[in-house]
Amino acid sequence: MNRTRRLRREAWGFAVGSVLFALGAVPWYADAVGNVWDAATFFAGSLFFTLAAFIQLALSGRRPPRRASSTAAYADWWSAAIQFVGTLLFNVSTLTVLVAALRASDRATAGWLPDAWGSAAFLLASALALVAAARSHDLWDPDARTWHGTWLNMAGSIAFGFSAVGAYVVPATGDLFNLRWLNLGTFLGAACFFFAAVLSRRNVERAG
Repeated sequence: MNRTRRLRREAWGFAVGSVLFALGAVPWYADAVGNVWDAATFFAGSLFFTLAAFIQLALSGRRPPRRASSTAAYADWWSAAIQFVGTLLFNVSTLTVLVAALRASDRATAGWLPDAWGSAAFLLASALALVAAARSHDLWDPDARTWHGTWLNMAGSIAFGFSAVGAYVVPATGDLFNLRWLNLGTFLGAACFFFAAVLSRRNVERAG
């Protein structure tokens, strides 16, 4: 599979995953389809994120760069690797909610509970991507990290961080800290990731 095709699939993966996360975070959608299908929507979205993140990691080399590699190459690889781990953590958290919904489909639950470690991984990966974008001329592909894409991903990661805070379960009551933060942070974060993926695909089309 050539590089251009893999980049296209990476962009599509992030775009589809983002749409599913944004859709799952909309209250009327959850009310219309029920807890099980809403949780399944998030789980499916997390799988698309993981597939796209794996392609990005593969394009970055799969193995840590050598000592002679540039700062940009280190930042690019570690950003992809940490993001991939973050998507795996989201796979686990979304699957956990889906299993719980299947066991008690009539119980009101959130469609997903953002994993704090997964959200932290996304934030760290976005910060490293900014480092790589600052020296994009040293990357395997000068267009691999663009300023608009990396800043959109950073904004999305910050929004996911807010959703993780909103999903915190208050020990005294057993309730979520802030359901509105959870839904809004997820929706806005997914929207940022979607536009970053679309712009990335446009860059690929021009380069191809």
